[in-house]
Amino acid sequence: MSDQTNGSAAVRSMTGFAQVRRQSDLGELSLSLRSVNHRGLDLHFHLGTEFLQFESAMRAMLKERIARGHVEIRTSLTRLPGPNSLGYNSDVLKSYVAAFRVAAKELQLESQPDLNVLFALPGVTGVGNGGAEAKPLDAAFQPLLLEALAECIDGLNAAREREGNELRKALLSELTLIEQAKTEIAALREQVTPYLLERLREKLSELLNGAGLTEARLAEEAAILADRSDVAEELTRLAVHTQELRRIVETGGAVGKPLDFLLQELNREANTTLSKSSGAGEPALKITSLGLGVKASIERIREQALNLE
Repeated sequence: MSDQTNGSAAVRSMTGFAQVRRQSDLGELSLSLRSVNHRGLDLHFHLGTEFLQFESAMRAMLKERIARGHVEIRTSLTRLPGPNSLGYNSDVLKSYVAAFRVAAKELQLESQPDLNVLFALPGVTGVGNGGAEAKPLDAAFQPLLLEALAECIDGLNAAREREGNELRKALLSELTLIEQAKTEIAALREQVTPYLLERLREKLSELLNGAGLTEARLAEEAAILADRSDVAEELTRLAVHTQELRRIVETGGAVGKPLDFLLQELNREANTTLSKSSGAGEPALKITSLGLGVKASIERIREQALNLE
């Protein structure tokens, strides 16, 4: 199953659960898959002894259809009772009843044993107690098991895609906030240079004790200071990285690892923007507020991306 939007591939969360039950000649097969986030594909099999012979084939199918996540695989077979296949151990049952009556007498309790409870006690019932041993699983059981596993993987991926689609919406919302902040910072950037020029004039006037300073020299010093404080390059790279992030998220597929690298780059540009804009008065305060908002959005994207395949 693939939840596609505008032709894009599905984005999958690494969290999900699915269970499949299938009837066979031997009984009811139950197979479940549970997954949580992990940096790679981490398969953990919880199989009964009779299923161990099929683990290799199951592992191959899981690796082919699931990219990342810590996945727990559980199987069980509830066998159908055959003729005389289910009996009870009379000696064990009598021992339980005798122990019950002794305890009731010692505790002076008026109570009678419950056969339903007694039959659930260890050793009372089971295959082989008065019947034939269960037929072991053989290679003929593998196609049914793999068919059930394929259906269960489909169910797991469907659940992961539903959650992944919600995460995609959240990521795109955060990217929109970053883009809006970038646009506002770009507008404030035009206010930084005049402020720095005025501050430079005041600073130099204090240092020179009123000595004359040509406008040309003042302009030269202001240009140097403005160049050091200009965030144009950072804003350009911020825009490029944001566009690439949006493309990856909208395209879909396995997005977790590519997002991690781009988020590091985004965070670096946000930090440099904050550093360069400090000391520029009111415009700098506004840029700082916007920059901190960008960093908060980056961190929220990072947290959400950790659970993406």
